Amino acid sequence: MPNKGTRPRPMDAAEGSIVINAPVSDVYKRWLAFEDYPKFITVIKRVRKLDANHFVASLRFNGKQYETTLEMMLRVQDRRLAWRTFSQGRTPTHLATGVVSFLSHRDRMTRITFKLTSSFGGAVARRVDEYLRNFKRLIEKQARPRISV
Repeated sequence: MPNKGTRPRPMDAAEGSIVINAPVSDVYKRWLAFEDYPKFITVIKRVRKLDANHFVASLRFNGKQYETTLEMMLRVQDRRLAWRTFSQGRTPTHLATGVVSFLSHRDRMTRITFKLTSSFGGAVARRVDEYLRNFKRLIEKQARPRISV
């Protein structure tokens, strides 16, 4: 719905998948930690938890600062997460939704499928792939056993 003469921006969508060398329960829990999003979703600079299902995210995209509220819409343990953003009047023309599916793969591995729909524009498919690669590095670095010398 337009606000003060502004028109909603067109939505772009993309989907990507990656296999991570970690059990599905570990991967699901880590993706559920919204406060860690700045570690792998590069446009998010800070996330603050409001309650179990709502978070305020500070974003920097195309040289501009934005603030939005993330709302957890769906949680299916070790299977799927879905969220959306809404602006409460702060950034009325920018919206996003995300769905992440988790599938247990062979040898304690997990296949993640990430679907992102965004009005922010800017090569959504490239960003989805980048976020998945960043998440994989984050998880696998954490899961690597530490060797004492």
